Amino acid sequence: MALRISSWAIRHPIPPIVFFVVLCILGVAAYLKLPINNMPNIAIPIVQVTVAQPGSAPAEIETQITRRIEGSVAGLGNIKRITSSVGDGISTTVIEFRLGVDIHRAVTDVRDAVNKTRPLLPKGIEEPVIQRIDVEGGPILTYTVAAPAMSAHELSWFVDDYVTRHLLAISGVAKVQRQGGVDREIRVQLNPDRLLAYGITPNQVNAQLRALNIDLPGGRAELGYREQSIRTLGSAPTVTGLANSTITLPNGRFVRLADLASVYDAASEPRQIARLNDQPVIAFALYRSKTSSEVSVEQAVKVKLEELKRNRPGIEFTQVLSLVEFTKTSYQSALWAFVEGTLLAIVVVFFFLRDWRATWISGIAIPLSVIPTFFVMQWLGFSLNGVSLLALSLVTGVLVDDAIVEAENIVRHMRMGKRPFEAALDAADEIGLAVVATTAVIVAVFIPVSFMEGMIGQYFIQFGLTVALAAFFSLLVARLITPLLAAYFLKPHVPRETVPAWLTWYGDLLGRALDHRKLVLLGGGVILAGSFALAPLLASGFLPPEDKSLSILRLDLPPGSALRDTDETVRDITARVRARQEMDSVFAVIGNASEGEVRQATITIRLVPPDQRLLGVKAFEREIRDDLSRAPNVRMGFLADSGAKDVSVVLTSDNPALLEKAARTLEIEMRGLKELSNITSSLPLPRPELRIQPRLDEMARLGVTVEQIADTVRVATVGDLNVNLAKFNAGNRQVPIRVLVDPEIKKDAGMIANLRVLGRDDRAIPLGAVADIEFGSGPASINRYNHQRQITLEANLNGVALGDALEVINNLPALKLLPEGVSRHEVGDAEFFAEMFTSFAIAMALGILLVFAVLVLLFGNVIQPVTIMVALPLSVGGAFLGLLMTGTALSLPAVIGILMLMGIVGKNSILLIEFVIEKRREGMPRHRALIEAGTQRARPIIMTTIAMIAGMLPVAIGFGIDTAFRAPMAIAVIGGLITSTLLSLIFVPVVYTFLDDFEVWIKPRLLHLTTYRPVSRPEKPHES
Repeated sequence: MALRISSWAIRHPIPPIVFFVVLCILGVAAYLKLPINNMPNIAIPIVQVTVAQPGSAPAEIETQITRRIEGSVAGLGNIKRITSSVGDGISTTVIEFRLGVDIHRAVTDVRDAVNKTRPLLPKGIEEPVIQRIDVEGGPILTYTVAAPAMSAHELSWFVDDYVTRHLLAISGVAKVQRQGGVDREIRVQLNPDRLLAYGITPNQVNAQLRALNIDLPGGRAELGYREQSIRTLGSAPTVTGLANSTITLPNGRFVRLADLASVYDAASEPRQIARLNDQPVIAFALYRSKTSSEVSVEQAVKVKLEELKRNRPGIEFTQVLSLVEFTKTSYQSALWAFVEGTLLAIVVVFFFLRDWRATWISGIAIPLSVIPTFFVMQWLGFSLNGVSLLALSLVTGVLVDDAIVEAENIVRHMRMGKRPFEAALDAADEIGLAVVATTAVIVAVFIPVSFMEGMIGQYFIQFGLTVALAAFFSLLVARLITPLLAAYFLKPHVPRETVPAWLTWYGDLLGRALDHRKLVLLGGGVILAGSFALAPLLASGFLPPEDKSLSILRLDLPPGSALRDTDETVRDITARVRARQEMDSVFAVIGNASEGEVRQATITIRLVPPDQRLLGVKAFEREIRDDLSRAPNVRMGFLADSGAKDVSVVLTSDNPALLEKAARTLEIEMRGLKELSNITSSLPLPRPELRIQPRLDEMARLGVTVEQIADTVRVATVGDLNVNLAKFNAGNRQVPIRVLVDPEIKKDAGMIANLRVLGRDDRAIPLGAVADIEFGSGPASINRYNHQRQITLEANLNGVALGDALEVINNLPALKLLPEGVSRHEVGDAEFFAEMFTSFAIAMALGILLVFAVLVLLFGNVIQPVTIMVALPLSVGGAFLGLLMTGTALSLPAVIGILMLMGIVGKNSILLIEFVIEKRREGMPRHRALIEAGTQRARPIIMTTIAMIAGMLPVAIGFGIDTAFRAPMAIAVIGGLITSTLLSLIFVPVVYTFLDDFEVWIKPRLLHLTTYRPVSRPEKPHES
């Protein structure tokens, strides 16, 4: 019944038609709801722990905070890696769990572990922030906001409060991050001379303000038979009122705050600047959440911003950057490639069949296969992204494959004089096993990808299952709809035609090959060996670079550089970039808020569309790199899509000195490689420090503690911790009140020495009396990897593929002879590159085993499936040759294409061998059966191959802007199809004869071994 389902469909047409109508309705509805993204969502469970201690140096944060946080979470289990970055006043620890770990459970476990170690952390820290990383990639949209009627801190608050609140209400928006701008605060700027004269310390002033300037609940009362709440209102109603607050002096007297300090409403000290084309702006970046649609988020954001503009006249939003435009263009390009491939496949069918009715019956298989696939994709949580759309683009020819075989066989029977109804019944049953086998092989290859691990598996699963689903639906179409339509819509009279000359020529060639089969077998072996010899000649990489018309430049200034120094450098670089004709706009963010660094900056260069410039993005970066490198005292480099440079080498050790030595040696050797450029190292550079060395004997005598000294200096220079600051009620918000000494104190070590600290009996003691102030240096930042110090060396590729660069790096003596105690780790694209080939090998092995099992079940034979699978290695050489001829690297899309070949190239062998088996079962001699199979099945083999190539041709040529990712896959598939088809038409029949001879030879011997023969026992001797 399984193979005679076509006969049932022809005789009962209503159920299959209704079935596919329902599937198509569900598919269209699902298509309209599917998210549209650039790439598949990578669901990696990551938890981040952030601990801030303003004013602290990285060295002490590492010892007192970071190491303890790492130790607390180390025993949670299922952790892949722990990375930490320690900057000025902040520690960030990222815990990456293995795939499959429940992120909610991971967050809870990390929070419990940090809470247990909280008593061991310094008292002066802000409360640890524990959160999961729910953001998918970097920002997808960046806008600037302008309001001439607002000041800088008013506009910043407008973004933080009003804009952020409304945008976060949009489904799919995970985070809104302000860039540039300042925060509002009430500045209480103490006068050092007044403090000295009144004998009070900055800490005492800050503590009194925090204790007095606060509103607190006071319980409830019942007055006049009504219950009323009681509130204690201590907050000053105005800034003037705050300035008139009474401060108690140590000697019991009182003084107004205004007598000690200048009190005014001001902006906080800027730690970040944003510039668009060298003009200062306030901007905000939007990040989407996982499972959301980039296109839907962008549309919703545009609608919401228009609504905000109508509600708040005078506000203007300007889009600076958008990655969604690339996604939408890629999406449209993929759809057009699918349509073009479909039309080309239909043209090929018509060219061979010369029958419009048979052509559209074959062509309708493509939409009937694809539309139901959307329904299952939505159910599986997939999206319409570059990978899944590419799967549909490349599978176009495969979808029409089964229908072509069915239609061609029906037309062939009609040319024998049969009526369409009779021809459809006979032809469908005759070809049933071959059609089922070809689709089963494709599904068998791609099902194992759902079990692949790692980030590469996240790419493969959507591609593999999309192909498998579409192929399965194409089988249903070929078995149910194609014969049904052929039986009722084909014309009954089809004129006979002579055998094409090329088919006669092929039959003669096949006969000669069978007569000289040993020579053919030897030639095939040579071709196969030569094909695999091409592999070392191929460049290899992870993801081919895509031209998104964006280039991101990251730069670092020497430690100790101020924000104005970074700003000046960025403005100089911006001026050089704007002189380029490829440039559209330059957006710069000066200062890294997440790491507390003002010496870092990120410059995003937006280029004009690709059709308006001669250079691609990578070529533009290489050309401008030499000019930008002339900027003095700057480390810079262009970032890849991963957020790092093209190549990253990570070294770790518990011995910082040994690690530093090994990293310097490796950096020197890497600079000598022509394959790399712009090598930078994360080696912690020393930054100047002002060190306060307490004199313990004097401190003990005067009753001063180290904590008091640290608190006094911190409050005087930068203010208290944010959580400890008093708050000023300003309408619907609370503005922090920051108490600090005149900023001039930061420039004079003598003034810091004159600061007063509280001693025994609340005496104000000069800081210089209990501590020495000296100059020194310490690391500007510290990076850690799995509980060890980490140094990362990064480089940009100098026009070579990632695999080639990694090969020369791995051969460097510094890496081969690493000192004991120093380890090298694969991270970033290098890690994914190694993982890619491992995952590819596993998928290939599982796919081949599953294909063999399916063929054994279908054919009921172990020997002939081996013949069918001979086509698999024949295709790999063609794929390598195609990549080599086009100068395409063996990257992730090319690997996916080779995996796809494993599923489709066995089709030719199945069609040939299945026909031979049937003819020999009817009594036809082997030689004649092989010739008959070749001449009868050559045309559908050539038709389906050309149709598949035609369907993939638009992808290989690369219409649209995302050709870098799509083209390698199509090139590999087309190259493999051409060689496997041409070789299998000759080579597979020859191999069949050898394996058939082997089967004839081995069967009697196996039967001999398995035949039961009773063992004769010797008779026992008679007892005398």
